[in-house]
Amino acid sequence: MSEQVRDELDDALTAVLAEMGQFVGQLLQALEFERVALDDNDADALDRAGSKKQQALLRLEQLDTERLQLQKELSSISPTQESKWAGVLNSLQRCQQLNLRNGGVVNQRLQQVRNALAVLTGNTDDSKLYGRSGELRANLRSQALAEA
Repeated sequence: MSEQVRDELDDALTAVLAEMGQFVGQLLQALEFERVALDDNDADALDRAGSKKQQALLRLEQLDTERLQLQKELSSISPTQESKWAGVLNSLQRCQQLNLRNGGVVNQRLQQVRNALAVLTGNTDDSKLYGRSGELRANLRSQALAEA
């Protein structure tokens, strides 16, 4: 491989890593917005955050494919590039933590809704409301919730 081609591939890898850093930042921001939307019970903001999250993830996948191809062609990367890659990985770990935190909030709220539905439908046993096929499995018999 000529020196000029190697330099071009090296520059391309540096640019890809920089762009990955930007999109990981966007992903972190979307996860923070998602948490605020969950706290505020703002469905529209939650949809927007989810959309931004999805866009960032798709672009990160594309960039990672480019990164892998460039690294394969180069066979070795510079210490600066290694440092940038380590930064991307650290930020992605933070994204994973935030996503797990947000997922915990969603699961907690889902359980609260299921509990409320169980009270309203009179289904007080601990069975799930939906079966494997997605069909509702609830005890539909009428039950008085209060008497006057």
